[in-house]
Amino acid sequence: MTQTKIWLSSPHMGVNEQRYVQEAFDTNWVAPLGPNVDLFEAAIQDYVDNNIHVAALSSGTAAIHLALEILGVTKGDEVICQSFTFSASANPIKYLGANPVFVDSERDTWNMSPILLEKAILDRLDNGIKPKAIVAVHLYGMPYKVTEIRKVADSYGIPIVEDSAEALGSRYKGENCSSFGDIGILSFNGNKIITTSGGGALTAKNLDTKKRAVFLATQARDNAPHYQHSNIGYNYRMSNVLAGIGRGQMEVLSDRVEARRANYEFYKSRLGHVKEIEFLEEPEGFYSNRWLTCILTPSFEIREMIRMALLEEDIESRPLWKPMHLQPVFEKALHFSDGTSEDLFERGLCLPSGSNLEKSDLERIVSLIIQKLAK
Repeated sequence: MTQTKIWLSSPHMGVNEQRYVQEAFDTNWVAPLGPNVDLFEAAIQDYVDNNIHVAALSSGTAAIHLALEILGVTKGDEVICQSFTFSASANPIKYLGANPVFVDSERDTWNMSPILLEKAILDRLDNGIKPKAIVAVHLYGMPYKVTEIRKVADSYGIPIVEDSAEALGSRYKGENCSSFGDIGILSFNGNKIITTSGGGALTAKNLDTKKRAVFLATQARDNAPHYQHSNIGYNYRMSNVLAGIGRGQMEVLSDRVEARRANYEFYKSRLGHVKEIEFLEEPEGFYSNRWLTCILTPSFEIREMIRMALLEEDIESRPLWKPMHLQPVFEKALHFSDGTSEDLFERGLCLPSGSNLEKSDLERIVSLIIQKLAK
């Protein structure tokens, strides 16, 4: 009998998603905007921080693009970006004709190193260039060092775009991620902790920033009875249908965080004693949603041995993100690195972490890893 495929992180629907989508059909609100969009934005605001303002968009990438444009990034500017991340954190920099400057990670959280961040800023200032923004990422749900990164950014007057694409439900010193940056972003892609099939959001500390984001996201149409445009805009607004899925997903978000954290605890309890496996712990004051449970192995060879053994049994896993400064598309970009992210990429593996995993799935995964390492 063929065993069921185990996915890395598959969508997990709740109870009311289909009802809210059906409401959109029943009321003919299948146009880009409608009641579900407003209610989804309100649900995010209520969950993250009532002092922020939310714009639901077509993707997290769109949110980063708009955030950088709102912060004034234009052709020829430089934007500092965490190197150890998915390419969507960096690609919008190039959309605007700007140049990314990549900064490596520190070991405590695997996120942007405050020390290397300041080194990068000082180098660029010495070369007569002040970076326009910093894109800092909460990787795999683990918050970056918010206090330290903010201190460096404020010292040089550089705004932060807080990439919380993987961190909805994560907290730093009791406060929710996506409330720390000058502008924050969220992602609801199909593999995220909650999903709208495809989608994202921009979070802002003031209403004017949200209004600007919505204006740009709806083709920058001027206030006129005819279609008039004084600015270049984008088709980035979330549809009312997909926002209906998001409303239902927000209702089960706390359950999804609890389930993913339970996955991490299960893996750690079963594999924490294995000498070839290391887990990323939460520093004091950090609370990760554990979007993906990640392990470090002693070498590239052992990582690949585990990955291939899982693949042969139809179990999906994934190497940690390949750093941006190692990507062919960014090979000419400036980077400030000390080898941390390169080492993590070589030795790290993401294990299946979906909130809909059964205990039997988890048992199957850990048993296979233990058997493989015992040989």
